[in-house]
Amino acid sequence: MKYTRLGTTGLKVSRLCLGCMTYGDTSKGWHGDWLLGEEESRPFFRQALEAGINFFDTANGYSGGASEEITGKLLREMARRDEIVVATKAYLPWRGAPNTGGLSRKSLMHAVDDSLKRLGMDYIDLYQIHRWDDATPIEETMEALHDIVKAGKALHIGASSMYAWQFAKAQETARANGWTPFVSMQNQLNLLYREEEREMLPLCEDEGVGVIPWSPLARGRLARPRDEETVRSKTDGVGKSLYDDDDAADAAIIGALETMAQERGDAMASLALAWHFTKPGVTAPIVGASKVHHIEAAVAALDIELSDDEVEMLEAPYRPKALTGMGMGLPPMDKVSVLDPDRG
Repeated sequence: MKYTRLGTTGLKVSRLCLGCMTYGDTSKGWHGDWLLGEEESRPFFRQALEAGINFFDTANGYSGGASEEITGKLLREMARRDEIVVATKAYLPWRGAPNTGGLSRKSLMHAVDDSLKRLGMDYIDLYQIHRWDDATPIEETMEALHDIVKAGKALHIGASSMYAWQFAKAQETARANGWTPFVSMQNQLNLLYREEEREMLPLCEDEGVGVIPWSPLARGRLARPRDEETVRSKTDGVGKSLYDDDDAADAAIIGALETMAQERGDAMASLALAWHFTKPGVTAPIVGASKVHHIEAAVAALDIELSDDEVEMLEAPYRPKALTGMGMGLPPMDKVSVLDPDRG
């Protein structure tokens, strides 16, 4: 395993992050019937740790809070707390009532305590806002996050998909007031969606912010030929909202990736992940795993060096896309309660 610092912090993280959205309770939340329960999840935490992965990402909204519970329980069983980096998020509503979601001071203070209880931990290494909250002044959000850090409940804070101007505004708000700034950006980045290369990636590189991309394999589309289907590909409504399976440019990219995999003898997923490491500022793609070969392919990506010609081959078919991810991929705040009231 290879390790690097998260942004300009002294926090050392593996170049791969295990995304824990896959692990939860199929009866809770909004992710479909491809979730793995606690016992089914156990081998993947063990495999990740044995591979040297020390970075784990979850969220309070994943599977009604069950993802945090499983992540916390298994990591407490298998790892030393000082050797792992645990990231979680807040924003999604946990009940259909005022103040039970979003990024207000009241909501964040409640959400962080609930996450700590579900994780069974004294602190969170990286506490992230899951999306931008138009209903709350950014000053209120940034000061609340600063107070969470100063209270010792989180060591660092990060953000997820938003417009570059919003992220710049949040950072400047923190700087102007002497508050804790974001050290990471978790945004959508993969061979099928490269719009973040226009503004967000250069902004993060300039500010020394670590980038931890979500959906680096485009919800599995970059891990298999186009004619192969999985349970998740057939039932994942979020994936269908983010990617157009009939897009000609995407088909060409997947075809180029498949050809390269055959020529090199590498897995498509390994090559698609290796592409991320050609982008300045990318710290650790967040990879999901529901089969043994998922982690194996991710680890193999660390030893792959793509030539300039190979990068060009993979990137050439790309065509600009409408922006997605800023609000997509999550249920509407005012219509869906995603957390279990008993957990919230």
